[in-house]
Amino acid sequence: IIFKYSPVYDQNWKEWIKIYKRKTGKYPTTNQILSYIKKVEKLWRKDEKKILEELSNVTGLKWRSEFIYCYVVGRCIPFSDPLTLPVYDKYPDDFIDTLIHELIHQLFIQKGNKKKTEKAWNYIDRKYKEESHKTRIHIPLHAIHSHMYLKSFNEKRLNRDIRLISHLPDYKKAWEIVQKEGYQKIIKEFTKRVK
Repeated sequence: IIFKYSPVYDQNWKEWIKIYKRKTGKYPTTNQILSYIKKVEKLWRKDEKKILEELSNVTGLKWRSEFIYCYVVGRCIPFSDPLTLPVYDKYPDDFIDTLIHELIHQLFIQKGNKKKTEKAWNYIDRKYKEESHKTRIHIPLHAIHSHMYLKSFNEKRLNRDIRLISHLPDYKKAWEIVQKEGYQKIIKEFTKRVK
């Protein structure tokens, strides 16, 4: 993962974030963002190799890109492509947790992986046809993320993630399904269809 700061991209996010109806606090300065990148990069490098390998192992999917750029901006809604994350003032390790979430999305869209997971996604779409598209996408993602939390970190961080995202109905519903059905079962049903 290569962490990047783009002044142009950040300036655009400074404007775009005003459109969203969420309190974001004071927008960080360029120096604060650059300092934050150093801090979270150090945190990430400790477990990077182990996390990337485990994501590949648990999903049966390969990382095809040699490098993945992760843009860090002052404030944004995180997303996977282009991989973009904000400064998290309260919990620096929340950056790592969100990065893993977005990397799971990234792994699904790596070259060749979309085709390999086609049957798995068709199964998810059929089984959870009553759920929104966003919820369906996040069911296997949250199952895989649960595995990662419990293998690499702890249940406390898993529960914090569930709590922090509970105001978003589609994500909340996906977590409820994962908790009800069990993350291991969902991973097993998904990965046995990965070809």
